[in-house]
This record gives sequence, structure tokens and C-alpha cells, in this order.
Amino acid sequence: MTLLAILIGTIAAGVGSVWLAALLGMAMLARYTQHMLSLAAGALMATAFMHLLPEAFESEAGAHELFAMLLGGLVFFFLLDKAELWHHGHEHSREEEALLDHEPQDHHAHHGHHHHAHDHGPRSGGWTVLAGDSVHAFGDGILIASAFMADMRLGVVAALAVLAHEVPHHMGDLVVLRHTSRNSRAALVKVSLAGTVTALGGLVGYFLLTQLQDYLPYFLVAASSSFVYVALADLIPQLQKRLSLAATVAQIAWLMVGIALVTVVSGLAH
Repeated sequence: MTLLAILIGTIAAGVGSVWLAALLGMAMLARYTQHMLSLAAGALMATAFMHLLPEAFESEAGAHELFAMLLGGLVFFFLLDKAELWHHGHEHSREEEALLDHEPQDHHAHHGHHHHAHDHGPRSGGWTVLAGDSVHAFGDGILIASAFMADMRLGVVAALAVLAHEVPHHMGDLVVLRHTSRNSRAALVKVSLAGTVTALGGLVGYFLLTQLQDYLPYFLVAASSSFVYVALADLIPQLQKRLSLAATVAQIAWLMVGIALVTVVSGLAH
């Protein structure tokens, strides 16, 4: 029963977020991305602080060790971000060198291509996007599995939180892939296939945690550190803009909706 729930939850989060992102894009609702970011940030923080962490601290594991794990997780994801930025910056420099080599006599053409590369940044390569998505989806699957192994209610909440924060991310991925392939259907299929890796991560997490039940609280804290880092380092900074009063109120409202949504779903699942 738990394994089936993990498979359903990971597929819903991994593939469902892709299709929801596609529907939002098709419905011309991309202008509401800020609302989705606010909702996702609220959902992630509520999942971490109101559900995953309390569950972990109710175990027999020591508070000092769990807090150390939380701190280590935050530092780890910070370093992971740094490594990704360094790698992307290095590849971006090589793209610029290639453009200079191939178009040395056409300043205007080169300028146009450079602007294109700047707009899409290091994510302009379709396969790079898919590879990054697959690795990220695998990690999400393990985190969702750890939540389901602790409590079915936690699993539902974690899957919902992952789905919410992946929708804006996948909207960007679909835009990039549609630009590189010029085929909207192929782009949707490719990102969906990358999303199915979430289920693979869930399977690996299930069999791994079956053997490591005593370490489950630490996996929950690791999941919490991931959610907190994504919310505070990735989503919230995108919301820190000088906006009108109405737009600011909308941001706060959607943030609270994300928190309330997790609370309601948790209550229903319970």
C-alpha cells in the first residue's frame, strides 16, 4: 500500500506538474507566475516547518543531531547551487567564444546572437535542461518516499508541495525547449519523461528506507532543508520586487493560500 502511494504521489508530482505548467502556458496564464511562486513558497515552508520537521523531532533522534542535519542540508544545497552556477557560467563562456570564432566579421549578427544567449542563459541547451530536470526529479522522488514512509499524510503533503514548486520551474523549461526544438508537443513529451524520473527516485527511496528505518528522521530533515532552501533562496527572492500595493497584497495572499492549502490537505489526508 505504501509503495503504491509513493508511485501515485511521485507521478502526480513529477508528471502532473509538467502538464499543469503546460495548461497554464496554453491558457495564457503565464502572467500569473508570480502568484504561483508565492503559493509554492508558502506550501514549501508550511510542509517543512509544520509537518516534516515536527515528525522528525517526535522520533528518538537527538535534537542536536537533527539540527546539525538541517544546517548541513542548507549548506549542501547552497554549495550545490554554487557548483551549478559555476558550471553554467563556464559553459556560457564557451558559447560566447564559439560565437566569436564563427562570426568574427558580422558585428550586428554576433550582437543579436549574444543577446539571445544572455536571455536564455545557461539553460538554452535542451538536453542540459532535461538532464538537470531528471537529476532534480530523482531527488524529489526520494524526498517524497521518505515522507510517505514516515506517515501517509506527510507523503500527500510533500507530493503537493513538490508539485506546487515545480509548476513555475517547468513553465520555464517548456519555453526553453519549445524555442530549441520548435515543436511544442515534443517539448512536452521530453519534460514529461524527465518528470517520470521522480517515480524512479520514489522506488529507490522506498527500498533504501526499508533497510534504513532508523535513519528516517534524518531523511525527513534533509527533505525539510531542501524545501526551506528552495523557498527562501530561490522563490522568495523572485518575489522581492518593488510592486504596487495591490500586487504586494496579492503576493502575501497567495503565500498564505499556499500555507492554508497544505494545512487543509494535511487535515483531509489525516
